[in-house]
Amino acid sequence: MKLTLFFKVKLLKKILIIGASGFIGNAFYKELNSYFDTYGTYHTDNDFYDKNQKFYQYDMELEDITILLESLKPTLIISAVRGNFNAQVDMHQRVIQWVQSHRCKLIFISSANVFDTFSNYPSYEYDKTFSESVYGRFKIKIENALMRIPTNKYVIARVPMIFGSGTPRVQELKTLHSLEAPIEVFPNVILNVTSIQKLTQQIHYIINRNKKGVFHLGSTDLIYHQDLIEEICDILQLKKTIYKKVFDSNNDRYLAVLPRDNVLPKNLQTTTKEVIASVMLK
Repeated sequence: MKLTLFFKVKLLKKILIIGASGFIGNAFYKELNSYFDTYGTYHTDNDFYDKNQKFYQYDMELEDITILLESLKPTLIISAVRGNFNAQVDMHQRVIQWVQSHRCKLIFISSANVFDTFSNYPSYEYDKTFSESVYGRFKIKIENALMRIPTNKYVIARVPMIFGSGTPRVQELKTLHSLEAPIEVFPNVILNVTSIQKLTQQIHYIINRNKKGVFHLGSTDLIYHQDLIEEICDILQLKKTIYKKVFDSNNDRYLAVLPRDNVLPKNLQTTTKEVIASVMLK
């Protein structure tokens, strides 16, 4: 009886994933749909999404997201959308305004690139963000807007490079290899990584436990970018791979987001070894 009641309570949480047709957003949808009342947005016409009553077509450059939010009334929004940066900023400002006035929380999928200017050490959850890249500055702008509202209204999930079977990065490696094109590696860049499987589990846990604040969802150890790519190519058995070494600095440069303040349980942590192995998982 208690288990049945608990299951019903869980289903009461209504989740909207903005960008649910993208790789990351769709992985979240598949992970959460069996446990929560989960909906998603998609952009381009697609027979599957057109017929799926839990997906809504949405163009952030032309439409006001508030209309969908007022109609659906989600209690949790996950933003995994891609596209025009200016349109994304405007959309997120509208989402944040809506979240403030409703019983709702926003999980924003951010990036390690918000720290891409700090190169001498790894970055932790509440370190100051600073970026020289357009992508990093765009993510910082949305993070800063979130940090001006109550902490219980948001989660900022900073994510490093994502790998795993079928991920865009692994597909790119396979494509470049088949074309006999060089694969760029950065011998001086030290980073951490994650797998799409672990990331979806971590987000599920954050939702279940009603966590708030800033989370760094990467491996607990670090690796040189060149070593990472070479090991992945080896496990994929990509023979005679051509590497192009790119030196963007004379010294080692860190692009790593490590957890310190908001550490997840051991079973939800991952290592670079596990991430590399994940490229073979189905």
